[in-house]
Amino acid sequence: MRDTIASLMEKATLFNQQRKQLALQTMPAAAQQVFELLPLMLHYSHPCIPGFVEGDVPSGVCQFSISARHAIYLQQHFLCSPEEPAAHDILGLYSMGSTATVGQTESSDLDIWVCHASDLAANRLALLSEKCALISSWAAHQGVELNFFMVQENQFKTGSISELSKDNCGSAQHLLLLDEFYRTALPLAGKHLVWFAVPSDLEQSYDSFVQQQFETGAFNHEQWLDLGGLDTIPAEEYFGSGLWQLYKGIDSPYKAVLKTMLMEAYSADYPRPSLLAVEAKRLIQQNQEFSFEQDAYYLMLSKVTKYLESIEDYARLDLVRRCFYLKNCECNPLPSDLVEVRSLTWQQRFMAKLVKQWKWSQHKIEHLNLRQEWKVQDVRLAHSELLDALMLSYRNLIRFARRNDISESINPEDIGILSRKLYAAFESLPGKVTLINPQISPDLSEPYLSFIHVPKGRSCAEGWYLYKQPLKGLAIVGQSPLEHASYISKLMAWSYFNQLKTAQTQLSLHKHQGDLTLDTLNQFAEDLRRAFPVNVDAASNLALTRPCEIRHLGVFINLEKDPTANWGGKVIEFDALSTDVFSFGRDSDCLVGSVDLIYRNTWNEIRTLHFSGDSAVVDALTTVLGKMHRDANIPEHIDVFCYAENLREQIGANFKQLLVESIKNRLQPSDKRIVKTIVLGNDKYGLFIEDRGVSVKKLENGVEFYRQLSNNKLQRLPLQLNAGRSTKVPNVVEAHASEGLVQYFFEDLAKGFNIYIVDEHNRIEMYQDFEGSKEELVQGINRFYTSSREQYGTRHEVVNFNLPQFYDIVAVNGQWQVASYRSNQT
Repeated sequence: MRDTIASLMEKATLFNQQRKQLALQTMPAAAQQVFELLPLMLHYSHPCIPGFVEGDVPSGVCQFSISARHAIYLQQHFLCSPEEPAAHDILGLYSMGSTATVGQTESSDLDIWVCHASDLAANRLALLSEKCALISSWAAHQGVELNFFMVQENQFKTGSISELSKDNCGSAQHLLLLDEFYRTALPLAGKHLVWFAVPSDLEQSYDSFVQQQFETGAFNHEQWLDLGGLDTIPAEEYFGSGLWQLYKGIDSPYKAVLKTMLMEAYSADYPRPSLLAVEAKRLIQQNQEFSFEQDAYYLMLSKVTKYLESIEDYARLDLVRRCFYLKNCECNPLPSDLVEVRSLTWQQRFMAKLVKQWKWSQHKIEHLNLRQEWKVQDVRLAHSELLDALMLSYRNLIRFARRNDISESINPEDIGILSRKLYAAFESLPGKVTLINPQISPDLSEPYLSFIHVPKGRSCAEGWYLYKQPLKGLAIVGQSPLEHASYISKLMAWSYFNQLKTAQTQLSLHKHQGDLTLDTLNQFAEDLRRAFPVNVDAASNLALTRPCEIRHLGVFINLEKDPTANWGGKVIEFDALSTDVFSFGRDSDCLVGSVDLIYRNTWNEIRTLHFSGDSAVVDALTTVLGKMHRDANIPEHIDVFCYAENLREQIGANFKQLLVESIKNRLQPSDKRIVKTIVLGNDKYGLFIEDRGVSVKKLENGVEFYRQLSNNKLQRLPLQLNAGRSTKVPNVVEAHASEGLVQYFFEDLAKGFNIYIVDEHNRIEMYQDFEGSKEELVQGINRFYTSSREQYGTRHEVVNFNLPQFYDIVAVNGQWQVASYRSNQT
């Protein structure tokens, strides 16, 4: 068996040497340098070498010895000759992902696994992570994106999980991540990976075979690293992995479509899926020479192709092939004429072979090659197609989970984070601005945008229409609108945040009614630009564990309707010492005719709202306050813009003062109801602010006002179930209630726990003395909400990402607070 193992490792080593040469051919000079110096920088800990950290930093890579080139580089560039480390704390360095595959491009990042012993002290592991972060920063200055992942040698055997991050799936996938690692791993330095020396036909008995070889001495722990086998993938992983790929698809949809469909293909083979890592190893062990058909990305394409052909889904198969082409030919597109291929790169030659097999037309290749020039119609079509494919894969994985009656292995906290980010990116809601360009095209800007209003009674729906043609001559005749909305601020926000509207874009306006002018429209566009940056940092995981809060609020007054616009030539009687813009002059006119709200929340959603008419002010106030739970933070920015022809500054200042005061009243701690009266024109309104929400009532007279004051609660009353004794809903529950979300709060008792359930309308149900398992309860609730809106049928069905949030009520320094529920799983 030792001879067999030696032969298999020789083949794997030769295979990886050939892959490394291909990888270096693709990399620019700076990336080549970083790639080859990585082992050197991790091996040594020296002030002259990038990544130096004071303290007992783990160093020394097992089985690593510096080359002559390394020694020269140390002398010429780092000006040092460090001593060999006394210990070898780092078991191995391995790249994974697109490196050395057909998917690698000149701009590809480097993903590096740093494997370490399971008993490495936590403080030393923290120092190693700090060192890796410094090396990543050094690489970034060279123009190279470098990502490190700390991997414990036994984490895939024990099932230990890590924290969810933008580059790490946390608990979302486990052995499927190991599958991806094995099929793409390229050893850089360190111990041999046992997995490559195990014959592919022994995968089902991997553990016993490896144990036997260690006992006989064929393997030894000084030279070999065993991360574990892939004999069985639990069904529970498919949902978590599919969710993770959707999460990645928010920013990289072309890669995510292929990987999400791979999870779907795997689930179709369950309980004995043919894993790509095993197939890749089989090909290495059987073949004498390297072949492009052994490429990890090609194997993934081949697996998905066979699956889609088996279910006769040729539409998604065509999409998968286009995604594969666009991902792999991003920097080096194929020439439309494929007669001469000798001058192409190795990836291009391989892609040329595939394109011929697919019988693609010259026009199709040219269209894909022009992706950098795609504008809104092409991008919108691509975004819709990508989204449909992702959602269909997701629904199929949900059905697989239900058929197999499985529980999600993904932690409740992680599933909450992932689902909320998906909700923010994919959920289509009234007033929400959908971002249609997740790295599909670099420039959607348009030289002209026209806004056309259609009144009631016409053949097409009432409202505003957006065109990309100017209102000159016949340019717009026969053209289709880009977007439609009932109010213009939604269209402007859509065009701005999707970056169709830039500083150079010329706007046109056509309307039959209203007070909006082209000058005002241009000013509105400029105010929107000044108030809101297009690109912001991604929502943090901490923010995604909490109810969403308004982070930046923009208020635009009298954009469409301005009561002061028709004052020309009129005598306006008012008291100069008492300018109440909400009940102005002798006729007590309200000078606010319309209010448009645009806000970005802490989940990075962009929402728009429009209010007009006599109650626009209180409608806008109650809507804003209703989206703030009592424990929310005050918005980081509140910008108020007014477009009134007269008294513009007074109207804007008075509205902002009213808004800020109302927000403070909503968010300040109080055990009592706060009542604020607002006079609009000749009408009086009462704004009633309580822990759980905000309501407004039109007060016809004094008797009505005091009757409303005497009510103890808002009309949305709590419902107490199974209440054997009188139990008050904890204040922290009411203070944390957030409209639009379902929230579960757990209050531990000496035996069992109470459950407080707050629905989307802030109604509260209470279950007392519950003695079941929190873990099972949370998983069951997630399964219910995941599948409750899913239906069989077409691919355009609704998918529910707005899953419940779970919290524990805890005491911190004698004060009751809520904390995100964390699973007991480890």
